[in-house]
Amino acid sequence: MGFVGVANRTFRHWSLLPAVALFVVLTIYPVANLFRMSVSTIEFTQGGGAWTFTPLHNFALLRADEVVPAAIRNTLLFVVAAVAIEMVLGLALAIIVAGVTRGKGLLRTVMILPILVPPVAIGSMWKLLYNYDFGIFNQTLTGLGMAPVNWLGSTSIALWSVVIVDVWHWVPFVFLILFAAVEGLPVDLLEAARVDGATRGQLLWRVMLPLLRPAIVVALLFRTILAFKVFDEVYLLTSGGPGTSTELASLHLYKVFFDQNQLGYGALLSLTLIAAIVAFLLVGGRTLQAAHT
Repeated sequence: MGFVGVANRTFRHWSLLPAVALFVVLTIYPVANLFRMSVSTIEFTQGGGAWTFTPLHNFALLRADEVVPAAIRNTLLFVVAAVAIEMVLGLALAIIVAGVTRGKGLLRTVMILPILVPPVAIGSMWKLLYNYDFGIFNQTLTGLGMAPVNWLGSTSIALWSVVIVDVWHWVPFVFLILFAAVEGLPVDLLEAARVDGATRGQLLWRVMLPLLRPAIVVALLFRTILAFKVFDEVYLLTSGGPGTSTELASLHLYKVFFDQNQLGYGALLSLTLIAAIVAFLLVGGRTLQAAHT
């Protein structure tokens, strides 16, 4: 009986052991191995890998890498611009669709279609749309008597062209999260605010947005993390060009790993990117909290 009692009291602890073991195998060990790689030089010889402990060598490569400053600058600009536009559009669409009385299900289905399209198809489709000679955008500009634009070949426009593609792809993600939150708002509270004479602006800023804040934070958190890791669209549209105008951290990391075959330096770049994401989220979270208070 004593053993059964102890087992019942400790059940919630030892029942978590499979999940903890899986977490260690799939998360802790790969991260620890990444740390080990970041302080090593790895060379493949005779079908195996030769690891040499050279921490200063990888840091020297990081300091000498001329692409890193441009990649960091482009990544921050991309994340801030894309996520900000997606949050505003996603919230606006969620409020608009939630207020529709007929055809709400159809509108919701149409809204989420872009997020279902594979990234490879998105890159190919938008590359055709951006084509200088026969793309629909330049065809429209030419029809209006304007000069065509080199959307993906101009150093001043290429990154913004990629931002547009990312916005088109990921606004539905933000929309889904915020639409569910808007649908869950208490109707009686909104009606009471209207009865008290609140205007649409006051209803949005003083009633809806405070109630939607948890959902907004969740959507912002997920989109920021995913935006830092964007790869497919940039790789398919520009491959980082022209020059380094669209070179993002994830794309540069790919080139270091697979084109330059520098696994140790690539691991150091990975850890740097992880630290940058965590720092950005911490600073952004504190800023949002300070602004809210």
